[in-house]
Amino acid sequence: MRFLLYISQNYSYQILRPLQRQIRERGDEAVWFLEGAAVNPAYLQPDERRLMSVDEVRRYQPDAVLAPGNMVPGFITGLKVAVFHGFNIGKHDGDHFTIRDCFDLYCTQGPSSTTEFQRLARQHGFFRVIETGWPAIDPLYQEPPPPANPRPVILLCSTFSQRYTCAPHLFDTVAQLKQNTRWQWLVQFHPKMDKAIVERYRSLQDDNLTFVETDNVIPLLHRADLMVCDTSSVMLMFLLLGKPVVAFRNNQPGPHLINIDQAAQLEGAIAAGLGRPAELMAAIQAFNRELHPYTDGRSAERVLAAVDAVLAGQHPVARKKPLNLLRNFKARRKLGYWKP
Repeated sequence: MRFLLYISQNYSYQILRPLQRQIRERGDEAVWFLEGAAVNPAYLQPDERRLMSVDEVRRYQPDAVLAPGNMVPGFITGLKVAVFHGFNIGKHDGDHFTIRDCFDLYCTQGPSSTTEFQRLARQHGFFRVIETGWPAIDPLYQEPPPPANPRPVILLCSTFSQRYTCAPHLFDTVAQLKQNTRWQWLVQFHPKMDKAIVERYRSLQDDNLTFVETDNVIPLLHRADLMVCDTSSVMLMFLLLGKPVVAFRNNQPGPHLINIDQAAQLEGAIAAGLGRPAELMAAIQAFNRELHPYTDGRSAERVLAAVDAVLAGQHPVARKKPLNLLRNFKARRKLGYWKP
């Protein structure tokens, strides 16, 4: 079976590689197509094959197209499969559940996403919804946890969005708290974070604080005992490890988070979280069951099983997918492809 890995952002490499690994293990073939200038081909590994044009893709005739983005052109053949670029964290109202008439199959992450997509599937009638878990976090459960830390490790992560970022608001407080040797600080930001903010935090580095630049945050998540964050999807990955998060002005606060809205509350919130109170830990577990109940690291296998089932005709739909003329016209213009 032939699979096309269709990406338009650099972060999609890590989302699709667990699927590529599983595709290869079962003896099938996966190739990559990079849409647009936002994707850096230098991130391709030596053993990964790239198709350079839409003509090559059409000649390849994939059986399925796996995409973590919002759009796949209809003039590319194969079952169009949405595997998502992240969890629903509410940054863009309703965007996670926007139906753009591009996909035949949505492989959802857990009940909190499945229920709404199933409702939309009944409404629209032309796509399937199968809950599989999110392959991007398979490595989260496959990597062995590190030994216990000699002192608690606090991981500060932040999104780049000026509306949601905690980084500028917490700088002075973190600079003060890191002078105390009772905690070890790790700082890791979104790649698009304002460079001035990055340099401010980089200047804090010493034996108590390390600024980390990486394209693989999973080892940091395993190493840390508590995360300080804002409204970033990385904190949901941390929660899935059953660890507490102090959330600064989160736009969807809840009992699974230690919610603060002032920098002065940070020290007390961290101390409380490190105590792992029973009520908080129970709320985290309940939240995880809705978000992503799969902890076996085998979501990529379930996605491929879902693809197999749909291609075998096990999940028929009520009506045909819309022609989606406007979006396909925009895709043709972006890709410079005007053939039938």
